[in-house]
Order: sequence, then structure tokens, then C-alpha cells
Amino acid sequence: MTKALRAPLSPNLAGALLMIAGMACFTLNDTLMKATNGEVPLFQLLFLRGLLASALIAGLAWSRGALHLRIPRRDWKLIAIRSASEVAAAYFFVTALLNMPLANITAILQVLPLTVTLGAALFFRETIGWRRMLAIAVGFCGMLLIVRPGPEGFSIWSVYALISVLCVTARDLATRRLSRAVPSLMVTLCASTSVFVLAGLASLGTPWQPVSQDMVILIVAAGLFVVGGYFFSVQVMRVGDVSFVAPFRYTGLIWALVLGWLVFGDWPKPLTLIGAGIIVATGLFTLYRERALLRR
Repeated sequence: MTKALRAPLSPNLAGALLMIAGMACFTLNDTLMKATNGEVPLFQLLFLRGLLASALIAGLAWSRGALHLRIPRRDWKLIAIRSASEVAAAYFFVTALLNMPLANITAILQVLPLTVTLGAALFFRETIGWRRMLAIAVGFCGMLLIVRPGPEGFSIWSVYALISVLCVTARDLATRRLSRAVPSLMVTLCASTSVFVLAGLASLGTPWQPVSQDMVILIVAAGLFVVGGYFFSVQVMRVGDVSFVAPFRYTGLIWALVLGWLVFGDWPKPLTLIGAGIIVATGLFTLYRERALLRR
């Protein structure tokens, strides 16, 4: 019995736990950013969090020997595209986050595996069978249940959330084209630095607001959790089978449901939950089909 308890985790189980931890960190970061409740101007908020996060990521990259500039020119162009997409995604996502229930915007983000698959087919000519195309179409219908375009449930913040999805899709497609010689932490550092530098420049257009002690705690904690999310995301790619581990990214929605209810008292409407369930189901099916094709 004791030997069984001391047995090391299998690579797949370790990868699953790392993915769950990463999703928890990202959702906790989102919760803390939302908890600032607009008391700190958006660009000032992104600058302060990004400054701390970039410093920690730089230290982590240096400790792992990933902090170097010997990167091919083609990869630098892709890093620039990825970083620009990250900047736009941060602006639209955080703006929507401050004005939408946490679970709603997290549910919308779950459509990302579908948009990346579709984007790869459109821009990279990757082959997609009719089953995955049907799953993508059904997944988008689930997203419409969450967004609910119409006078009743639609808001401009839903548009911001959808734009952030497009930006993250562009970011992930650029990441797919990076060569394996580029350290993941270096790519993450470039994106994080781009966000806080451009946010700092944009914040010069509006007066900075004094930051209370409570806001300092929230921003510092958010910075620590976002770095934790990045760290676990890098680690998860080094252990286990990606096709086994990837579905555990949907645990982010569970974290968002629990934290949204506990911290903000928000619970999604039934249509939102149904839409989220459809998106998760179609995303899992898409991952299953990709795994089946790889086996063939």
C-alpha cells in the first residue's frame, strides 16, 4: 500500500494535473482582475500587472537558459505577429471581463479549439473532414446561445469577447508556425513585454489614479497567478500525450463557474450553460477526431 502511494505519477496524469493547475491559475488571474472593478484605469492596470509578470517570466526564462536572441528572422516575424495579437487580445478580453460575468466570457473562450482548427484549414490548408466541420458549426451555434444576438441578451461586451477570441486564434496560429528552436518562455516573455510596454504608452493619455493597498494586493496576486498559468502551460507540453492532456483545458470553465458564484454571486442562465456544454462537447469531439487521424 505504501509503495503504491509513493509510486510516481504517469506522464499523462502529471500532464493532466499541470493543465488543471494552469487553468486554475489563469481563472484566478481573471477573477482578481475583475475584482478591481474598474477602480484602476484599464491601461494602468495592464501596465502594472504586465510589469510584474514580465519581470518574473524573464527571471524564469533566464534560470532555464531560454533568454537569448539567437532566433531566425522568420521566427522573429511570427513572434511580432503573435505579440501584436496578444496585445489586442489583452485589451478586448480585460475590457469584456470587467463588464461581463466571469463564467460567460470564459465559456465564450472555450470555442478557441474550434476557431484554431478552422483557421488552420483556411490559412494553412490543413485538411478537415466533414465530421470536424460539422462539430465546428454546432460549436458556433452553442456560442450563439451564450452571446444571444438580439435586443434581449446581446451587448457590446459580447462583441469585445468575440474579438478577443479572434485575436487569440491569430496568436495560436502564429505559434503553430514557430520553429522548435524557439524557447517557449522567450515567446511568452516577448508577448508579456509587448502588453505592458504598449499599455504603459497608452496610459500616458489619461491621468494615473492612486492605487490603494487593496488594489496593490489584487494586482500583485493577479500577476503571480498569470505567471503561474504560463509556467504550467509550458510544463504541460513537456509531459504526457498532448491529445490526452488537451481536453483538461476545459476545467477552466468549471473554475470560472465556481469562482464567479463564490466571489461575484453570478450564475449563468440556463441557455448559457447549454451553450457552454455544446461548445465543450464539440471541442472534445474535435480533439478526439484529431487524435484518431494521428493514429492512422
